Amino acid sequence: MMAKRYFQLADNVSIPGRWELGHPGDAQGHEVDDPWMFREGHPVEVSQRFTVPIEEPGKALDFSLAGFSTPVVSASVANIFLEMAPEDVQLLPVDIRDHLDPCFILVATKLIRCIDDAASEEVLYWRPEDGRPEKVGQYRDVYGMRVDLAQVGNAQVFRTWGWSIALIVSEDIKQALERAKATGVKFTPV
Repeated sequence: MMAKRYFQLADNVSIPGRWELGHPGDAQGHEVDDPWMFREGHPVEVSQRFTVPIEEPGKALDFSLAGFSTPVVSASVANIFLEMAPEDVQLLPVDIRDHLDPCFILVATKLIRCIDDAASEEVLYWRPEDGRPEKVGQYRDVYGMRVDLAQVGNAQVFRTWGWSIALIVSEDIKQALERAKATGVKFTPV
């Protein structure tokens, strides 16, 4: 049996003529109080519908990172995540001005402590001399991240504890997105 493989799912910013999305907001377009909530690895409490502005008009993508690295996906990509990882994701409908097709904020609802520091290319931690005492001992940067598969279990989608900017998907989801020819996706093995 082959070991499971995982990939960091990121925004392919090299696509020419693509749109750029701004910061998530409330129904009135005001920036949300906690814009990091969409990438903290747990479900988001929803009291209203969210909006995301288009900062730079262009070709709409199936996967984009809006402000604060908030994943925004098309209905077809949302369906892939719902079918393959219903326990691992929350999909929040989002309105994008001047864009009529349904879109969703993709929230990974699992946060897993799984970064393999030794196998990763380089891991930097906040130190006292960095002048951020509230962050001392936490990850400052992770290059060439590798995950410890023993910690991941059966998760299909998750955020990495301590470095929640990373959105991780299983090889099965990667292949499904590739088969669907989802635009805007970029995969890096972890």
